[in-house]
Amino acid sequence: MGILTLRGVTVRYGTTTVIDDLDWAVGAATAPVSALLGPSGCGKSTLLRAIAGLTSLSAGTVAWDGVDLAPVPVHRRDFGVVFQDGQLFSGRTVAANIAYGLARRRWPRTRISQRVEEMLELVQLPGIGERRVTALSGGQAQRVALARALAPRPRLLLLDEPLAALDARLREDLAFAIGDIVRAAETPTVVVTHDRAEAAMLADSISVMRAGEIVQTAPAQRLWHRPADDWVAGFLGASLIVDASVTGSVLHTPFGQAAAQAVEGLPAQGPCRVALRPESLWAAPAEAGRADGTITHAAVLPGGTRLRVATDAGEVEAMAAEPYAAGEPVRLRLDPRQIAVIGR
Repeated sequence: MGILTLRGVTVRYGTTTVIDDLDWAVGAATAPVSALLGPSGCGKSTLLRAIAGLTSLSAGTVAWDGVDLAPVPVHRRDFGVVFQDGQLFSGRTVAANIAYGLARRRWPRTRISQRVEEMLELVQLPGIGERRVTALSGGQAQRVALARALAPRPRLLLLDEPLAALDARLREDLAFAIGDIVRAAETPTVVVTHDRAEAAMLADSISVMRAGEIVQTAPAQRLWHRPADDWVAGFLGASLIVDASVTGSVLHTPFGQAAAQAVEGLPAQGPCRVALRPESLWAAPAEAGRADGTITHAAVLPGGTRLRVATDAGEVEAMAAEPYAAGEPVRLRLDPRQIAVIGR
């Protein structure tokens, strides 16, 4: 498996710096699918286009297996690219779309036909080669775009928000499918997304991007439990970040205590900073006049009731297994499995 290496990559449009002195590497055998995760406007798509050669660098290098790609034109880089809308050729059949890159490379007709069938099997769309792409659903169209990009056996696949135009359930199903497909094809892949759940479903490693720089790279599990700083924790879903401390075997927070050994990444003793998601706090009915707060808002969701609770330490978001109404007093307990510790 080849390695893509970025060193000091900078992209400017006039006086505006979009990517700033960025270092990154993609293609490790342990993490064949890498996600670039960040908010809109942080430079993710610009970085992808720079890798593909569609956007010029202001400084730095993009290299493949140590060879600088600066003199290599886009069509010679042997990278497959899939954009948000797939950009299929509307006047052609599914088979003709998948065969496009193969024909340009002068593959023999019999080999092209065989490869098209192989790709349709890979993306789980056998037998639709003669269908017009205008007759495809959104999910089918993205699978065909993926098959077209993979057909010439690119050494790197670049996916730019490939699921953004699809509905929520289809995004989830296709995220798992795309991850399986590119791993089966043994193609190193970079996927750009602003959706943290999508990144976790697709990728082996996630790089969080902020304002033109990568601020943390880690597998999803470590990101959720050890965000690098307050901004990363908030972007990954933390609703509250608080100062805390470990004394003995107990984690102390303004919203209760938890067993320290159940929280990943805590110091042995002393101060720390933790991030709480709504799932970190669970509400239960007040007992014998003992309450930790009063509900100000409640919304019943499929996974439980989402609450906002006014406490002496401030308003917090919490979850409950049962429906509640505004004005009800509740007790709160920490779920240590859902507590993140700030810092690497």
